[in-house]
Amino acid sequence: MRTNLATPAEVDTWLTVLHQRGHLHRAESGPDNTWTVQRRPHSRAWTLHHPVLAMDWIEEVVRDIHQHDPETSQ
Repeated sequence: MRTNLATPAEVDTWLTVLHQRGHLHRAESGPDNTWTVQRRPHSRAWTLHHPVLAMDWIEEVVRDIHQHDPETSQ
């Protein structure tokens, strides 16, 4: 459980790493702490409107990665 709020910089860092490692097709910062993200080229793009919501979405992505690739969870 988090004891402090997520920051925009933290979200940017996570999205950058996930994108660079090929887990996201698209991740773009927008105005007013929003992010547009897309998992795969033909999947729906999502706009995340708050750092806490973005971190929830990122947590789902990381869980999905670990379920599909057991080596990443070590």
